Amino acid sequence: MAVNIGLKLFKHEPTPAEVVKKSREDRFFAREIIDGVFNDFIEFHGDRQSGDDMSVIGGIATLNDKPVTVIVIDKGTDIHDKLSKRNGSPEPWGYRKAQRLMQQANKFHRPIVTFINTPGAFPGKTAEVQGQGEAIAKSILESMKLAVPMISIIYGEGGSGGALALATTDQVWMFQNATYSILSPEGFASILWKDSKRSEEAAAVMGLTPKDLLEKNVIEYVIPESRNHPRVFNLIRKKLDDEFSLLNELSPEELIQKRRARFRAF
Repeated sequence: MAVNIGLKLFKHEPTPAEVVKKSREDRFFAREIIDGVFNDFIEFHGDRQSGDDMSVIGGIATLNDKPVTVIVIDKGTDIHDKLSKRNGSPEPWGYRKAQRLMQQANKFHRPIVTFINTPGAFPGKTAEVQGQGEAIAKSILESMKLAVPMISIIYGEGGSGGALALATTDQVWMFQNATYSILSPEGFASILWKDSKRSEEAAAVMGLTPKDLLEKNVIEYVIPESRNHPRVFNLIRKKLDDEFSLLNELSPEELIQKRRARFRAF
């Protein structure tokens, strides 16, 4: 099991509203994480049904010379990139691409790492027509059947089912300034109080920060952030290698049983 870094995580504990604000900033980019943590990344494209969602980057790489499957939600870099990727909101074919890569990893006995940064799945008409809900549900269902170790890392926003679709794993980690919630604080405030301007108040009661979620055993580990990105990536690389080594000691049946028990506990 992962060992957390303590309930008093850092010298200055930001407010939930501050964490929400930071989670939406471009502190780390998807391609930067892939290049910083892994070697020899080869990207795969398409879901073999509808198209290729560029907001989901997936492929195979090496982690300390061991093959792994890597799936990352990408919000984009400049404004044009963000618009083309809907600011990291995948469409159904993005989740189906992820499913394809997960099934391939299972076939070749490769561990799976997902990096998540999304406000949620894309809610547009086209996505709904193409089966957005089914794609998310199937991603969750398929994850519960895979007999390989799986770890997900939320490095920005972890919004709703759009995040859960790639976070139904053996362990869930979060960056220090990330969030993980059923919906945005603005949406929560709009539903509960009919006033989206009370989003800071909503953030305080939603329990969406890494500290809150670690205390509730929703996540296993919080990754300290630093302006020295290579230091962060080195930490992630070592931690992933250690945890995959432990998870690989379990039989496929034990791995699936523990993963299912983890989510049934909620």
